[in-house]
Amino acid sequence: MRTRPRPRLRRTENFLTAVHHGKKEEKAAPVVAVLGSGGGLRAHIACLGVLSEMKEQGLLDAVTYLAGVSGSTWAISSLYTNDGDMEALEADLKHRFTRQEWDLAKSLQKTIQAARSENYSLTDFWAYMVISKQTRELPESHLSNMKKPVEEGTLPYPIFAAIDNDLQPSWQEARAPETWFEFTPHHAGFPALGAFVSITHFGSKFKKGRLVRTHPERDLTFLRGLWGSALGNTEVIREYIFDQLRNLTLKGLWRRAVANAKSIGHLLFARLLRLQESSQGEHPPPEDEGGEPEHTWLTEMLENWTRTSLEKQEQPHEDPERKGSLSNFMDFVKKTGICASKWEWGTTHNFLYKHSGIRDKIMSSRKHLHLVDAGLAINTPFPLVLPPTREVHLILSFDFSAGDPFETIRATTDYCRHHKIPFPQVEEAELDLWSKAPASCYILKGETGPVVMHFPLFNIDACGGDIEAWSDTYDTFKLADTYTLDVVVLLLALAKKNVRENKKKILRELMNVAGLYYPKDSARSCCLA
Repeated sequence: MRTRPRPRLRRTENFLTAVHHGKKEEKAAPVVAVLGSGGGLRAHIACLGVLSEMKEQGLLDAVTYLAGVSGSTWAISSLYTNDGDMEALEADLKHRFTRQEWDLAKSLQKTIQAARSENYSLTDFWAYMVISKQTRELPESHLSNMKKPVEEGTLPYPIFAAIDNDLQPSWQEARAPETWFEFTPHHAGFPALGAFVSITHFGSKFKKGRLVRTHPERDLTFLRGLWGSALGNTEVIREYIFDQLRNLTLKGLWRRAVANAKSIGHLLFARLLRLQESSQGEHPPPEDEGGEPEHTWLTEMLENWTRTSLEKQEQPHEDPERKGSLSNFMDFVKKTGICASKWEWGTTHNFLYKHSGIRDKIMSSRKHLHLVDAGLAINTPFPLVLPPTREVHLILSFDFSAGDPFETIRATTDYCRHHKIPFPQVEEAELDLWSKAPASCYILKGETGPVVMHFPLFNIDACGGDIEAWSDTYDTFKLADTYTLDVVVLLLALAKKNVRENKKKILRELMNVAGLYYPKDSARSCCLA
């Protein structure tokens, strides 16, 4: 366990340049956080538009923290993998959705490789077979690669949100802060517990605070799957996973490797259908004598299939590596089916296992954590920037939700009320009124705590009376195949407009919070751009 490092935030000069037009005699600057909500591919594209326009308007230089949930994390991570080059990032985005290409073979290879891990879960399948298809990307870089730009101060410090799914009951009952888990270029861990592990050792095995077994750092593709694992209705996701398994078994890439693949494929299809029905509760999964769900049918079938089929194929022209590849594929199918029936997501070694420094004995007794999309708690990462250690004075909250754009404000208000955290209070009646015809910007202030600027994506200022039509066009679970170039460009333009039209308001609030640090005569001398 380690305490959270204070990032080397060399952002003061950048803030002064952005807000005070080059007046750099002051030695301190307020802390500004930009938050991106979840919302699948819609949030991904809209968040890219927000970041692009903030950079274009010189506002990104004033930002200290950049935090996201779900789809926004895909956009934020792309900012760093492209070294902050938003022009190149936009061009690449448009290129990907013009060509509508997805490397199925490489994605499947990555998934099969992940299935060899003892902690394989649906998150691996989701990351490599679903999110990679949604974003048309398969990034192999790592969070630790982002250290240089944030330590040099050229980009804000990124924070990626998740929650511990095993603590969901505690969240539902008491909005427990320890439910939240964060990832940064330096660490991963529980802010509420002050417990972190180096990001390069996230996923490695620990016991009593000591490293027992090192595992390679997980790539960004996997982490994007973990951060964005709540794209829609549970049953829709379940159905999608089984559909993908059906497609792979009936017309998968491995079919050429087995002479009687077609008949075996149909048999496997029938078994998967049975497993799906069991997982949906239509028929309880059969149990063996030990009381455990009976998955041996799949294991035995695959073992028999592999053994008999390969014996028939021992011919001189056969690839000697094919036997191992087929075995790995069968293991992948088996594991994915079992994980789907158990609905197991985000499995990773608990770095706090048997750690004597943790008072929470339940936490230290768990061998594994199950980390999932933070949108299952609050669809924006307010809890990760509100702790006093972050000292945030101004929050720019960009909401890309498909439904009520103030649900995140309601949920955060409830969370803060539970734990006496300073946060602007807004009457429920007022939020109800705003949600009927949301404007593009709301400024929320309390007696103490940060100022919050909240920006609904779909608003009457940009969309007029067509908010519902916009929401339908960019439904959360709409697949990437429906996102043509025109659809992508329109969403980018909408997100950019929301920033551009509110630039003066943002600058005004930046200068207001700057008054906490700067003499009043200095703040008055600054003019709006």
